[in-house]
Amino acid sequence: MKLLQVNSKHSRQLAVRVLFLVVIDIFLINFSNFLALLMLNDFNIHATANGIYKPILLEYSAIVTVCTILIFIPFKLYNSLWEFAGQDELIHIIAAGGIVLLLRFIANQLPGMHYFPIAFPIISGILLIGFVGGSRILYRWLRDLLHPVHKVPKARTLLIGAGSAGAVALREFQTSVHSTNNVVAIVDDDYGKRGSYLRGVKIVGNRNDIPAIVEKERIEEIVFAIPTASAKNRRDILSICQKTRCKLKTLPGIFQLANGSVEIKKIRSVDVDDLLGRDSVKVDLSEISGYLTDKTVLVTGGGGSIGSELCRQIAANRPKCLIIFEIYENNAYDIQQELLRKHPDLNLAVRIGSVRDTKRVDMLFDEFRPNIVFHAAAHKHVPLMEDSPNEAIKNNVFGTMHVAMAADRYGAERFVMISTDKAVNPTNIMGASKRICEMIVQSMSHRSATKFVAVRFGNVLGSNGSVIPLFKKQIAAGGPVTVTHKDIIRYFMTIPEAVSLVLQAGAFANQGEIFVLDMGDPVRIDDLARNMIRLSGFEPDVDIEIKYTGLRPGEKLYEEMLMKEEGLRTTANELIHIGQPLDIDEPRFREQLHALDQACNENSPDIKAIVADIVPTYQLPVKV
Repeated sequence: MKLLQVNSKHSRQLAVRVLFLVVIDIFLINFSNFLALLMLNDFNIHATANGIYKPILLEYSAIVTVCTILIFIPFKLYNSLWEFAGQDELIHIIAAGGIVLLLRFIANQLPGMHYFPIAFPIISGILLIGFVGGSRILYRWLRDLLHPVHKVPKARTLLIGAGSAGAVALREFQTSVHSTNNVVAIVDDDYGKRGSYLRGVKIVGNRNDIPAIVEKERIEEIVFAIPTASAKNRRDILSICQKTRCKLKTLPGIFQLANGSVEIKKIRSVDVDDLLGRDSVKVDLSEISGYLTDKTVLVTGGGGSIGSELCRQIAANRPKCLIIFEIYENNAYDIQQELLRKHPDLNLAVRIGSVRDTKRVDMLFDEFRPNIVFHAAAHKHVPLMEDSPNEAIKNNVFGTMHVAMAADRYGAERFVMISTDKAVNPTNIMGASKRICEMIVQSMSHRSATKFVAVRFGNVLGSNGSVIPLFKKQIAAGGPVTVTHKDIIRYFMTIPEAVSLVLQAGAFANQGEIFVLDMGDPVRIDDLARNMIRLSGFEPDVDIEIKYTGLRPGEKLYEEMLMKEEGLRTTANELIHIGQPLDIDEPRFREQLHALDQACNENSPDIKAIVADIVPTYQLPVKV
């Protein structure tokens, strides 16, 4: 009811404003006519008021007034927000006034219609344009005078990009009462634009001139306004900007610019994702929906970072039923409520349990008979697993085996396992356990009608326990920001990208493949830490200390995406490759798994050595 009252009040205010403007225009139309005649009579008021035009002036004015108002309406002269009047509104006034002038001039030349001198419609039309434009400016001035708005200090701003997106952003900065930016200069890499002006602001150089322009113009903020720029160009330009210590902002994506919907509140601060320098993974959505729609889909670990995003994207593809299997009830509850809110028609089932529990897994498969299985349940924290290696094996290796065997036993169509780059030449028990999981998947593929595959990718941005959330917390606490080694590098991707890859891998699945994402160039963690500190408005090693703590147990300087023996095959998606499956001595592998099962259940202190016997590329930590 309160909302209806507010809307009704707003409608009344709008109607009063429109009526006020129409009344003003009626007066201005007639005043411009009278003033034009006065000018043609050498400002002789008596001759103008009582001359030969008097008998027809009243009838003429009534017709012209009605026609002019009808022409003004489609040019939006009564629904523009004149408190924000700018160049576009002025163009509308000139266009509408020009049409009125032209029609009146033509009408005055028709037989029997030339009551007035030939110059009359021209002079009166020009006066009308000036009066109407002036009235809108006066309206804005009076509104500001009667309803003053507290003006916040505006930061001297450099705009990057003089294209259509830059023009939209600049207009928003110049006209919005919410703007806190005063754009004083623009840069663009198009040399032909240099020296020209965009909405009164000069284009003064290109990306290489940014540091000098910042110093000369005393720039406080930089806004990146090229939403169509490639990831590499974005990273290169923003890297230059970071050296200036200015606050960085960026426009939303180009899809939000298509209908001119850029608003001050949508212009966000530059995020570390903008600096990674890799274009997003593109997937064939038709392939994904083709095998998920109307299918019963199970996601183990469905409450985790990857598992929950899997559930989101699967839900969008209209499965027959989506089953979430999760040991941590809080995570399960959160994703359950989110999916029910976003997809009220989704047939969703949530079950609590562990993949380590063979009977519980068997009950789950017997109840739902899933067609597709995405196995995301795993222990993944490298240092923690180094101190609890038996738990890594119980959960990762034998959890995977339990789910894989159930998928085979209950006739699932596909089984997709989430793997990691740490499985390649592993130096930690977590990576080694994932390599054994890949071997289980490849082994199962040789004797099952179910299509078994694994998907391998690097670090995901924002996942639980990843480095970026840790850096954010450390910066918020005032530092120090801890980096294990100055030269350590990692591959990164976003969680939605990782999940898109997993889903398309399911579409590509044949038997035993390990899918690998081309993740572009690796990122130095030291550079990432310094970028995040600068993005937070601080100077590394001045305001926030960077502390090098040394490599943690099981950690290596760089991650590899593919074992040398595997080789690569391409897929229809140029960013997704297939590693050739390795030959596995399956009878011996089964014996090794049996021995490994006994050892980890006994919490053997020699578990790492037993794992090394199964994974020859596993580099055992050196005992000090």
